[in-house]
Amino acid sequence: MRKLLLSNDDGVHAPGLLALYESLSPHARLRVVAPDRDKSGASNSLTLTRPLALSAMENGFYSVDGTPADCVYLGVNGVWDDKPDLVISGINHGGNLGDDVLYSGTVAAAMEGRNLGMTAIAMSLVGTRHFETAGRVAASLIGGAEQLSLPPRSLLNVNVPDLPWDEIRGFKVTRLGFRGPAARPMKVQDPRGRERYWIAAAGENADDGPDTDFAAVEAGYVSITPLQTDLTRHAAREDVQGWLDALT
Repeated sequence: MRKLLLSNDDGVHAPGLLALYESLSPHARLRVVAPDRDKSGASNSLTLTRPLALSAMENGFYSVDGTPADCVYLGVNGVWDDKPDLVISGINHGGNLGDDVLYSGTVAAAMEGRNLGMTAIAMSLVGTRHFETAGRVAASLIGGAEQLSLPPRSLLNVNVPDLPWDEIRGFKVTRLGFRGPAARPMKVQDPRGRERYWIAAAGENADDGPDTDFAAVEAGYVSITPLQTDLTRHAAREDVQGWLDALT
């Protein structure tokens, strides 16, 4: 039976992680290593300034007082002798669409698995109700994971509409859309009268064309976007070289 490592960024007690575990446990041997608290927005950060505590829980899950990337690093890279065949991160409480992938701890956990040589999938539910639907999507995907051939340093970002299973219209391979600028931060006062700031909501959709992840989910399809870790804008290299040549 295949060995899977599960993690997330919503924390080890999150309903989405439990739903993922329950959906996949009939199909694979599972190990769960997740943050001990909500680490949404942690992106790819690793904890380098202190040691990490790995704690076993009564339900067999493991919690880490660190980031999602820390959890996958520990789960893959030497705490146990046997390595997983696949890393799945999620099920996130809310979508990871477009620019969200730059900040997402859910995507970061999958990316850390990919960086360590694993096939990796990030799972998100675009809402907070139908985790069972997202779990069934995950079970469907791992059934064919052995046949999946991705270029090096790639992973899949999966976003599931918040719908009952029988209302899902199918699966679509998509590209990332993108959002407009985020709203201004919200200024508040703490109980001592000091100014503080809340990071505001993400910007509105700026590119939600028919082939994007935004459009697929809006139409009731599961969005599957292949992601790469190479952020180089290759098409701009010649322009930048020309700019540098003109400077010198």
